[in-house]
Amino acid sequence: MANSMYAIEVENLTKIYGKGETAVIAIADATFQVKPGELVAILGPSGSGKTTLLTSIGLINEPTHGKVIIDDTIVADEGWVSGIDLKQLRREKLGFIFQAHNLIPFLTALENVMIALEINRLSRREAKRRATELLISLNLGHRLNNYPTALSGGEAQRVAIARALANRPKVILADEPTAALDTENGKNVMDLLKKLAVENHSAILVVTHDRRMVEGFDRIFEVHDGRIAS
Repeated sequence: MANSMYAIEVENLTKIYGKGETAVIAIADATFQVKPGELVAILGPSGSGKTTLLTSIGLINEPTHGKVIIDDTIVADEGWVSGIDLKQLRREKLGFIFQAHNLIPFLTALENVMIALEINRLSRREAKRRATELLISLNLGHRLNNYPTALSGGEAQRVAIARALANRPKVILADEPTAALDTENGKNVMDLLKKLAVENHSAILVVTHDRRMVEGFDRIFEVHDGRIAS
């Protein structure tokens, strides 16, 4: 599917845990696409299969059946496609944001973003320049040299967003990114993601259980008992 208009394509994605009588279908026949610049929500209660879906798209959790295409690359087709370096693809194409910011406690805000760039073999000087630019753009210029313990919850999550954006990914996957924040900070983070989707032309897929947080999203898919409906 070369030259597709989509950054994410999912076709009949199914994930089954276990076998025989103990088999549990976590996700069944999920099919949808996300364009660059779109902010899309996967909405559903705890245990509905949202995170399983996200980690399958994120090249972490191998699908049992179905197809996953990331930026024109078929990565799963009845299992992982052989010959593809999934770790490299994750580094180059994907950015991840989680419920817990997962910042490294002994690194400053600036260093937490720089490390994502240095892993991709960017020079330390260029990594520092780009990380500084990103954090300033997220109104964190005054927090560059602060450690995570000195940041508020909202600030720490913005640092995590900067880290996810560091390598200019085509796709950003966010798993309950506002669950640890109060309502105001949560909405601020979602507004920021929408702004970034447009400005960076990234496809952003957000998993959440909180309907209040998805106002203004381009599209919403609801998951119930492993099945997705638009």
